Amino acid sequence: MPSTSNFKEITVISGKGGSGKTTVVSSLAMLVENKVLADNDVDAADLHLLLQPTVRQAHEFEGGDKAVIDAQLCIGCGKCAEACHFAAIHPVEKTDSAQGLVFQVDTLGCEGCALCQMVCPVAAVKLAPNVVGTWYVSETPFGPLAHARLGIAEENSGRLVTRVRRTAAELARAGGHDYILGDGPPGTGCPVIASLSGADRILIVTEPTVSGVHDMERVLELAEHFKIAALIVINKADLHAGQAQRIEEIAQQRNARVIARIPFDRQVNDALLAGKTVIEYGRGPAFEAMQQIWNHLKQEL
Repeated sequence: MPSTSNFKEITVISGKGGSGKTTVVSSLAMLVENKVLADNDVDAADLHLLLQPTVRQAHEFEGGDKAVIDAQLCIGCGKCAEACHFAAIHPVEKTDSAQGLVFQVDTLGCEGCALCQMVCPVAAVKLAPNVVGTWYVSETPFGPLAHARLGIAEENSGRLVTRVRRTAAELARAGGHDYILGDGPPGTGCPVIASLSGADRILIVTEPTVSGVHDMERVLELAEHFKIAALIVINKADLHAGQAQRIEEIAQQRNARVIARIPFDRQVNDALLAGKTVIEYGRGPAFEAMQQIWNHLKQEL
C-alpha cells in the first residue's frame, strides 16, 4: 500500500517478539508530531496498553466464508461429513421432539472450501461470511490510532493488517497528518509483509543476541525484496558487545544503518510496570536514545 499523499509511513518491526518494538513505538508516539498511529500487530495488539485509547469506531472484519448447515433442512445423510477433508462436520442430536441426527459444522475446523455444499442432496448447506476480528478507530493523547483485534484461532491476519493500514492512511489524508507510525507484528510472515510493503522507512528493533541477529537478517532480506530503506536500533546494546558489533557489520553489508543504541536501562521496566512510556516516565539513558532515534528519522524523511 504505497504512500500516495504527503505523509510518510514509518513501520517498526523486529523479526522476533520481545525485542522492545512496542516500547520504541510508544515512546516515538510522544516525540513525533502530527502523526497517525497504527498497531499492525493484530494477533497480539498491545500498543493500546500504553496509549490508553478511547474507541470512537468499532467495525467487524469478515475474513472469508464458513459453511453453515440448516438443521431444518438436513436429512442426516452424512454425505457432507464424508466429503469434508478437514473433519469439520459432525453429527448431533436433533433439538426438537423428532428422533434422529443432523449434522453441524465446527467453525474452527471449517476452511470454507464449499465441497459440503456441493454434495448436499437437499441444499441444506450454505456459505456465510465469517467474522474473524474487529478493527477500531480510536483517539489517544498522542493522536488518532488505527488498531484491531483478531479473534481466537482465526486467520486472515494479513488482510486485517491491510485494513488497519488503510484506515491509518485515510485518517492521515483527512487530517493532514505528516506521518504514520506503525507498530508491526513479529516474524517475517504474511502479517509482516502486509505491514511493511509500501512503507517509506522500516525501523528494525533488534537485540545483541544470536536469535536477535538471525531474525534481523531475515527482516533485512524482506526490506531488500520490497526495496525499502531499513534503519536499525539495537536495544539493550551493552549486554553483548560482540553481537552488537556483528549487527553493525551486517547492516553495512545490507546497505542498512544503525541509527541508535539503547543501553540496558532499568527505568524502561519501571515505566512499563507503571503503564507509561519511556518518555513519560522520566529522563535516563533510554530516554536520550529515544530522542536520538527520532532525530535520525527526521533527517531521513
